[in-house]
Order: sequence, then C-alpha cells, then structure tokens
Amino acid sequence: MSHKFYKSARSRLQRSELAVPGSSPKMFEKALGSPADYVFLDLEDAVSPNDKITARANVIKALNEMNWRGSGKTISVRINSLDTHYMYSDLIEIVEQAGDNVDTILVPKAGTASDVYMVDCLLTQIETNKKLKNKIGIECLIETALGMSNIKEIATSSERLEALHFGVADYAASLRARTTVIGGLNENYPGDQWHHGLSELVMTCRAYGLRAIDGPFGDFNDPDAYTAAAKRGAAIGIEGKWAIHPSQIELANKVFSPPEAEVTKAKRILEELEKAANEGKGAAQLDGRMIDAASARMAENIVNIDKLIHNK
Repeated sequence: MSHKFYKSARSRLQRSELAVPGSSPKMFEKALGSPADYVFLDLEDAVSPNDKITARANVIKALNEMNWRGSGKTISVRINSLDTHYMYSDLIEIVEQAGDNVDTILVPKAGTASDVYMVDCLLTQIETNKKLKNKIGIECLIETALGMSNIKEIATSSERLEALHFGVADYAASLRARTTVIGGLNENYPGDQWHHGLSELVMTCRAYGLRAIDGPFGDFNDPDAYTAAAKRGAAIGIEGKWAIHPSQIELANKVFSPPEAEVTKAKRILEELEKAANEGKGAAQLDGRMIDAASARMAENIVNIDKLIHNK
C-alpha cells in the first residue's frame, strides 16, 4: 500500500436509492415505508420551474414531520444545480429549517472542486449559525463531461464528501451521445457504452475513500434490463443504484446484497487466514485454492456489507 492514504467516508448502506420528487408529497409516505436504504427528496430535474418553491416547502415539512431515520432510511435532498437561482435558497432554507433531519445534500452536475467548496462553505456557515448538532454530508452527481474530466479534484474537494453518483442521462447529453434512453444499452455500441464512465467513477471513489453509486435506469417496465445494468455495475465495484420507481428497489437490494453462500465463504477466508497468522504464515489454503492478504481485503468488504444490511 502507498504511504499516502485517504480516510474512508462514513459507511452507509446504499444498495437502493429511491428518487422522490419534492413536488409530489403523496409519494413521501410510500417512500418512508419502502424497503429502500436511501431516499432522496428531489428539488432538481423531477420538479418543474413553476413548482420549485412549493416543492422546497414540501421537502422541509417532510423532513421535520416524518421519521426517516427511524424507518431505517438515510435521507438526502437533491438541491438545484449551481447555475440556477434556486440553489442558494434550497440550501439555506432546508438547512436552516430542517438541518438536523438531513443526512446528506446531493449536488447535481458537479463540474469542479469549487462547486463543492461553495456548498461546503454555506453548510458550515449555516450549521455554525444555527448551532446544529448534525454535520451534513455531501454527495455529488458526476453527470457532465466537465465533471468527469475533473473527477479526481472533485473527489478530494471536501471532508464532507461521502459519495459520487453516475448521472447517465445528463452525461449522455453532455457527451452528445446518440441515445435517447436513460441507462440502457445502445445496439450500435459493442458492449456497454457507460462502462468507461462507471469504471472511472469507481476507481476514483476507491482511491479517495468514497462510496460509488450508479444512477437511474429509465425503463421501469423492464426489470431484466435494470437488473443486468445493476449487475454490470456491481461486478466492477459499484455498491448501489438509484430506483426511479418503487418496483426497482427490491431489484437493487438483491443485486447489491452478497448472497449467504458468499458471506459464509468470506468469513471462512478470514478464519483460515487468522489461523495461518497465528502459525506465523502469511497465506493459507481453502477449498484447494491459495488465499492471502488480498483475499482477506476482498472478504472483509463482503462481511462489512453484510453487517450493514443486518444492522439496518
């Protein structure tokens, strides 16, 4: 390992993240009772300009009157992007009026480290002024060419930063990719055209101690394609995916939960390596295969996820 080390962000279970428009309060109760690990109340793309102010008031009310954490949810708010005049009011009004009930702020279309710095600065001032006990985390959507090109600087921009999300729809638009679907495959591309972006995001997150989350899949009437996309992400290290419809929540939870047999094997790996260490050995054998320190690190990842799931 390098002598240079980046501390890992706070551990949170984030297999499924349900997007809920702030302009649709009738959906809040269903979200509260859903099996989603994460819920983000949206003030950005899912809300029309005419409804922005009303949506903000709805979100503040929901944060103060609904017990999200008591229902096993991490609760996040996606504010409007920094190039709009809604953003500063989103942050100030939500944090001043409901800051103790917010876990993270999701920043859309993060393009540079300075975008995150601005949000961090405002959060710090509001928390200090209001004497809030809760330190709010920041998560960023990487969904533009500018954001992807600056992803490493964004990843190290704030101690509050916990996770990066891949926003495939706006990313496709930013690249001028010839597609009109959200997160699906293009038959004209030999493979998964989003693999490079996802891989870049995962690598950056792991280098700097952040959680790596995949974004939306637009066709909620195609559970097989959603599951396939989630599995491709999981295979390269993604730990969760958005659900834009309640039907996608269980699909994400299943894909990003290690199977019982996998957890059992991981625990056996750790046990055998502990025995080997007590005997002065650095490696061991399990089921006819060599295991070593790298095996232990992979096994620990699986065991830690399983602990988060069962402690939910």
